[in-house]
Amino acid sequence: MPPEAPNTAKQKLAALEEHLRGLGSVLVCYSGGVDSAFVLAVAHRVLGPRAVGMTAVSPSLAPDELEEAVRVAVQTGARHELVESSEIEDENYAKNHADRCFYCKSELYRIAAKKRVDWGLDHVLNGTNTDDLGDYRPGLDAAREAGARSPLVECGLSKADVRELAAAIGLPIWDKPASACLSSRLPYGTRVTRERLAQIASFESALRKLGLRQLRVRWHSLGEGSADAGTVGGSLARVEIGRSELDAAFAQRDAIAAAGKAAGFSFVTLDLAGYRTGSHNELLRKSRSLPVVS
Repeated sequence: MPPEAPNTAKQKLAALEEHLRGLGSVLVCYSGGVDSAFVLAVAHRVLGPRAVGMTAVSPSLAPDELEEAVRVAVQTGARHELVESSEIEDENYAKNHADRCFYCKSELYRIAAKKRVDWGLDHVLNGTNTDDLGDYRPGLDAAREAGARSPLVECGLSKADVRELAAAIGLPIWDKPASACLSSRLPYGTRVTRERLAQIASFESALRKLGLRQLRVRWHSLGEGSADAGTVGGSLARVEIGRSELDAAFAQRDAIAAAGKAAGFSFVTLDLAGYRTGSHNELLRKSRSLPVVS
């Protein structure tokens, strides 16, 4: 009979450690989120210098996220390498169709495959957990095609498991809200540009300085009827805030509006439905054809 699945936090952590130990040496695609940070931290615990974290730096990674990723990697003690990623130069990515993430992750794993060889490592790992398997994530296809390993999935760990275990090992970002690349803030069919990503990053940074924690700034064009539609100045920000923080956000509505204007948005709105992951995917369930905003 197969061994029983681990059911306590201590057993789950031991099972993950044993799994990673058996891989020999690893390159962890480390975004700075809690999942990949946890994989890197545990890999470093059992493999030491044979575990290397790699962060791909591009316009879709917010400066605040990069700074935190570097800081957390230092705290784990793991070797951490920053590499340049050029997915924004790929037209398949920049045109931002529903499969955008596939081209982003394909570029990531292409770089990781080369660095794995350069650094003499055996496997490329990501931070995918079992909860990620139920959403529309083209990046998972890219991982499969590249042969990247998902140790959290292979060990049956959910997001809740990751947070519990990350707290248990003292990872400082164990309760960090889910994060995603800045391009995910643009509706499908709206072109990804450096200017739009910088605009979103600037506004989100300002919102965090106001004390808000779980948030997304969704970028929307004013539409075809506007002379400046699709430009940085002709955009609307739909701000999603965690439902527990909506009252606090509304109390700071003037400061939020001012921050949005300072970031270059013409209008700032607060989404009353609150924060939820993948809200742009809601459109995919309504229409297969999406407008293109260049």
